[in-house]
Amino acid sequence: MNRIKFSVVIPAHNEEKYIGRCLRAVIGASKYVRPDNVEIIVVANRCTDKTCAIAARYGARVLENNDKCIAAVRNTGVRAAKGEIVVTVDADSLMTKHSLAEIREKLESGKYIGGGTNPKFERMSLGIAFSSLYVVFNLLPVMIKNGGYLSGAMFWLYKRDFDAVNGFDESLVSLEDMDFAARLKKYGKKKGKKYGTLKRSYVLTSSRKFDEFGDWYLIKNRKLTKRIFTGKDRQATDSFYYDVR
Repeated sequence: MNRIKFSVVIPAHNEEKYIGRCLRAVIGASKYVRPDNVEIIVVANRCTDKTCAIAARYGARVLENNDKCIAAVRNTGVRAAKGEIVVTVDADSLMTKHSLAEIREKLESGKYIGGGTNPKFERMSLGIAFSSLYVVFNLLPVMIKNGGYLSGAMFWLYKRDFDAVNGFDESLVSLEDMDFAARLKKYGKKKGKKYGTLKRSYVLTSSRKFDEFGDWYLIKNRKLTKRIFTGKDRQATDSFYYDVR
């Protein structure tokens, strides 16, 4: 039996419109490593649509987690992972074809504790561009506190190091990704390793929130947006991520 090298963990809450193309992207990227060394774990979070059936059709291992907490959903998948390397990617995002190969290259170099990559929206507009700048502006205090910009979007690291930093913080209802990146960077520094960002690869993420609510939605709803950036406001987070679907 071949040893599993990669575990790709995908949290999914009613993602029947997106999960298929996400899985196809992972399968495509696995061809540049060894497909039989890659397992895909979809963590179904209170799904009432066809997400689980579609994931199973593509050969993914489907787990369930009913918490309203993306950190807990991701942690469920990683705890069940059998791979040496863990990669987390959202269900509405597409990793590019050389992603897994580049991740392996960086980790096996011994220079990196892990890291993230940069996202690109599947479409761009003036409203989306200004919204992105608005988000960055609001996150500046958090970035400064954590020592500057740290990429996220798709995290990659050895599972042993995920365990060492205790995974994602389940007390946070948002900003759990920034918190995780900061703790991983700090842990890597102790080990003499850097927090990395993929250079050749990126994730293409959906613009569905903008498609549904308008490209200026975040700016028009500035009070709600700021509340989400506290990381602790359950009501604001639910209204943005959960209650609209």
